[in-house]
Parts: sequence; structure tokens; C-alpha cells
Amino acid sequence: QVQLEVSGGGLVQAGGSLRLSCAASARTFSNMAWFRQVPGKEREFVAGIRWTAYYADSVKGRFTISRDGNKNTVYLQMDSLKPEVTAAYYCAVGLVAGRTSSAYDYWGQGTQVTVSS
Repeated sequence: QVQLEVSGGGLVQAGGSLRLSCAASARTFSNMAWFRQVPGKEREFVAGIRWTAYYADSVKGRFTISRDGNKNTVYLQMDSLKPEVTAAYYCAVGLVAGRTSSAYDYWGQGTQVTVSS
């Protein structure tokens, strides 16, 4: 059973930064990604990484996804934060890359990111 341990969420003022981390307990996954969800809406893709990173248009230039292969960990550096990015953020890993949640096999628990104005 693969477990994903997520950390790094919290409350930050607009313009600030946060860094999320997600460590997988076992195996090395080719594809790692971050999604986010607000109540009443579907979970949406934020960023993914395989050999290269790819992003949702809404976060390009402000968010950076990276991975540490030795630690089987994926990070999401979020800068210049705006209130509209407030959501629960989830990491996901799997064998197939993609921008849809169905592409991923394992999910971490959500971590709340709240940006105040």
C-alpha cells in the first residue's frame, strides 16, 4: 500500500509564498502531480511532472513543481499568492501522466491553503 504524506499548507497573506511537500512511502513513480479543490467544485489540475514540468495556465509563472527522486518526493512552490488560489491541495502519483484526476493511482490527504486579502 502506497502512502503519500503531505505537508506545508497554511494561512498566508496575498503576495506571500508557501511550499507544499508530498512524500511517497514506497516505489518511484514516473508521474507526480498536484491538484486542488474548493467545496462544491471538481478537483482541478495544478501542476505535474514527469521528466519535465507542466502547469495549468492559471498558475504558470507563479507556481513551480519539482521532485527529489532520491526521496520520492514532489514539491509545489507557490509564490505571489492570490486569494483565488485558496483550496485544499492534493498530491497524486501514478504510472500515467495527465491533467485529469483519473490518470493517477494514489492520492495524499488534502492540505488547506488559505490566502487572505
